[in-house]
Amino acid sequence: MFKWLYRLSDLARHRARRKRWNPERATGRRGEDVAHRYLQSKGLTIVARNYRTPSGSGELDLVARSGDALIVVEVKSRSNKDFGPPERNLDLDQQHRIMRGAQDYARRAGVELINMRFDVVTVVFSTPVEVRHFTDVFHPIEDY
Repeated sequence: MFKWLYRLSDLARHRARRKRWNPERATGRRGEDVAHRYLQSKGLTIVARNYRTPSGSGELDLVARSGDALIVVEVKSRSNKDFGPPERNLDLDQQHRIMRGAQDYARRAGVELINMRFDVVTVVFSTPVEVRHFTDVFHPIEDY
């Protein structure tokens, strides 16, 4: 029952966002909502959402915890697959921004960067909604 209630509330939030934001930003935030619920259903605890460094040089969509592991999650959302799978759009520049955000978050949380895992969750809003979780997609490099 709660699953349908969550979907309904996510859809209502998405419709309100589309009135205020551009469609790409609204779809991205809706994808983060879906990814958040998906990861929770898999037993992960979301500890941060849309974390940005104070300088604005790095950004993390989701930060999750599973046991002792801290997991940085990049969410890629698409309305459809017309332009290929969303996971193909994680380029080196985005990895650098994620890494800068992860370095700052790790420092503030007292966690070593080398102990963090970097995942990608893709959401395609076709019928039905398609969610895929890729674990450990890249590894931290200390020289970012």
